[in-house]
This record gives sequence, C-alpha cells and structure tokens, in this order.
Amino acid sequence: MNRITVFILFVLVTSSCVSKKKYVEMQDEYSSFKATSRNTLSKAKIDIKDRDKQILTFETSTRQKEKELEVRAKHIKVLEDQVDFLKKTNTRLLDRMTDLTMVSKAGAESIKKSLETLNEQSQYIENINATIQRKDSLNLSFMVALKRALNDFSDEDLNIKVKKGLVSISVSDKVFFPSNNTNMSQRGEFVIEKLAKALNDHRDLDILVEGHTDSSPISADCIKDNWDLSAKRATTIVRLLQTRFGVSPDRMYAGGRSEYSPKEFTGNDANRKLNRRTDIIIMPRLDQFFQDIVNGQVK
Repeated sequence: MNRITVFILFVLVTSSCVSKKKYVEMQDEYSSFKATSRNTLSKAKIDIKDRDKQILTFETSTRQKEKELEVRAKHIKVLEDQVDFLKKTNTRLLDRMTDLTMVSKAGAESIKKSLETLNEQSQYIENINATIQRKDSLNLSFMVALKRALNDFSDEDLNIKVKKGLVSISVSDKVFFPSNNTNMSQRGEFVIEKLAKALNDHRDLDILVEGHTDSSPISADCIKDNWDLSAKRATTIVRLLQTRFGVSPDRMYAGGRSEYSPKEFTGNDANRKLNRRTDIIIMPRLDQFFQDIVNGQVK
C-alpha cells in the first residue's frame, strides 16, 4: 500500500506536464482503490474469524468424539470381561455336570430311597389328618343325635360337649341314682336307652363310664366306701347298656374315681352336688383308629 502511494507522488513530482484534471482522476482512483482494499481487508478478517470459529467447533467436536470413543472402548472392555467370565462359568458348570453324571449307582439308590421314605411319611401324615377329621365328624354326628334325643334335660342335669376331641356326657347324680344307692332310676334308664340307640348307630365308637362321688364318707351295708360306690355305679350303667339295650361289651370300660376327680374343690353343698356325677366318654375304637391310619382307609 505504501509503495503505491510513493509511486503516485513520484509521478506527480516528476511529471510537470500532468494536468490538474489528470491529477484529480488519479486521486479518485487512489481513493477508490483504498476503499476497495479496506473492504477486502475487512472481509478477509471476517473470513478469518469464521474460519477460527469453525476450527474451534471442529476441535471441540473432535475432543467429544475422542471421549465417546474412550467410553465405548471401556464398555467394550467390560463386555469382553463379562464374556470371559461367562465362558469360565460355563466351563465350570460343564465340569460339575460331568461330576454329577459320575455319581455312583449306590448313591442314586440312596437318594431314591430317601425320596420314597419322604413320600411314605407324607402319606402317613395325610392318613392321620384324614382319620382325625373322620373321627371329629363322627363325634359331631353322635353329639347332635344324642342332644336331639335328650333335649328335655337341662344342662345342669345332663351336659353334652366335645372335650379334647372326645364327646363327654356328664350326668348329675340325681338323674341316675338315689342317694347312696347303685340302683338305676327310671329317669336314668330313659337316658341309658337313648344313649344306647346312638351308640348302636355308631358302632366304631367305644364307651368309658366313670363314676364320681363327693368327699362325704358313706356308710351302707353293701357299699364299703366312695371307691366302692363310684365303681358299682359305673358297672351298673355298662351292665344295663349290655343286657337291656344290646351294646357290645367289648366296646365298654367301667371305672370308679371316688372323690378324687372333682369339678369343684370347695366343699359346700352346691359344689358337692356338682361332684356327684357320672361321666360317660365316647371315643374312637383305638384299634380301628390306628388301623385306619396305617392302611389309609378313610371311609
């Protein structure tokens, strides 16, 4: 740019014959050239800035791509490690399967027998549960039938309930026997008749008859003490069930408890009245009960 200016001045100085008009034209050309050069320079600067921005953008993008490649390389490494681990695990599993196939025949038989034993025990437990359910069903059926037949009696005189899985019939002393006596009353015979009918309808049930007294001593010609009284009353009931109403004697048990299994321990008149009683326990025939469990026969 400076060289052009010097040249023009040189021309102007050395050329005395250049006209003023020519000088003006040259000056205009110079101004035009100068403006054009300035525009070109400005545009060049702008282009350089744009290029710098593009270079910066490219460098940023390049660094981002390098980071992504680095992350992907790490991910690939992790996957390769996992594949290697799975291959090793697969190899170990195959080795173990090979070991299992080499289990001895005796070992296999032992496992088989253990499984069979478990199945047998499971079946045995199922048989027990089924037999107990059957027994409970029989108890309920028996209790309902007997309550229906003896619904004229109050709970104080005759109480029927299921106790510890067994049907328990507790009969007041005054229903069965006169005081200090072993002879059955007519009202008692009516109860025995209804009881016998229910028992004969349920022939797989046994009968336990227990006589109970209060703690008052007894003095009579044919009765020695309360042991004697309670036992004779129990045998009177089972004998009547057998001889009058056809209950099989091999189903029955008779026993006297004297005063030693009281309902109430306080010795007032009301409690002594509760203790003077006969308990009749209806229970499953034990031989048949256990046979049902062994055979799994649930009818």
